[in-house]
Amino acid sequence: MSSSIIDSVMGFLGPQVSGALASQMGESSETIQRGLQGGAAAMLSGLVSKADEPGFIGQIFGMLTNPSTTGALSGLISNPAAAVTGAGAASPLGDLGGKFLSLIFGSRMGAVTDAIGQFSGLGGSKASSLLSMAAPLVLGGLSKFVRDNNTSPASLISSLKSEGPKLQGLLPAGFRGLLGGVPSLATALPAQAAATTNKWLWPVVILAALLLAGLWFFNRSKEPVKETMQNAADTASSAASSAASALGDFFKTKLPNGIELNIPQFGVENKLLSFIQDNSKAVDSTTWFNFDRLTFDTGKATLQPSSEEQLNNIAEILKAYPNVHLKLGGYTDNTGDAAANMALSTARAKNVMDALVAKGIDASRLASEGYGDQYPVGDNSTEEGRQKNRRIALRVTQK
Repeated sequence: MSSSIIDSVMGFLGPQVSGALASQMGESSETIQRGLQGGAAAMLSGLVSKADEPGFIGQIFGMLTNPSTTGALSGLISNPAAAVTGAGAASPLGDLGGKFLSLIFGSRMGAVTDAIGQFSGLGGSKASSLLSMAAPLVLGGLSKFVRDNNTSPASLISSLKSEGPKLQGLLPAGFRGLLGGVPSLATALPAQAAATTNKWLWPVVILAALLLAGLWFFNRSKEPVKETMQNAADTASSAASSAASALGDFFKTKLPNGIELNIPQFGVENKLLSFIQDNSKAVDSTTWFNFDRLTFDTGKATLQPSSEEQLNNIAEILKAYPNVHLKLGGYTDNTGDAAANMALSTARAKNVMDALVAKGIDASRLASEGYGDQYPVGDNSTEEGRQKNRRIALRVTQK
């Protein structure tokens, strides 16, 4: 029985689990262990940061205690390695993990995944898959903690808050300076934009901090810890900064039908709106805009919950501009069989189209096509380039 949430959660991430996942994903146990630790620390960070939001802990506590979910979690608690390796996205445990991640990270899922991918060395695609498998393990640790300590929702909040400072206190001095630098960045912006940017950046920076805390927790007997953690801080900091600068500041914009969207300056929504609203820009066959916050299960066409925000935004834009028609294109890198890549890109583009139809967009206004590894926008000889090539894009075909 553990009186610490951290101990309870990290207890599910031992060598048996990391070894099983390493075999399944074709990676080393050390890389998977690092990714699991970082993912778990990120999720605990999200829980701490959102503990005071109305209704949030109630939803989490319901996932831990509802009879419809406790059966799956009990199986995981008794044999975590077997449970998590068999938990596909469509399984009860996989579905539960997906909902958990969506509750914690929401629209920031892509930035979190990128940060963990760089921190662990897995890359974005495998990091996304590993996060999906780590989520049920974190839920299992929380469920065990709640069961062993007969914890109420109020006590869970109290425990989370009490362990938050403990994690922060484990950070090296250099990284505390990074955290302190966030407000100074905001002061250079207009008040409203600064508030929005800080709101988006803070969980990503906290993620980077807690990645280090998770690493310290499992490697506190290894030397030299300080140097290892400082290098990790630099990597995580760079990932957070890159994710922030790529999207720019979030801002609110009102559509012609009165709907207000909160979108990033350099996101696909703003690019699409600018193109639609600019009468000097004619429809052509070469102007494509890449989605920036769509995520899929690794090697599959299944959209992850973190994609909902951007899909909702695009659907609202199409509703506000009923004359606009779109084509959706799916692309992959050149890894693997070309025919399989073509099939995957086609299925992913079609699933994005179907998701927009499900949100009320007439199918006659949409088309989709997969292009496989054709038309690369990045260097397929590098992981960064391959990540750029794995994308969904849209093109206006009528406005």
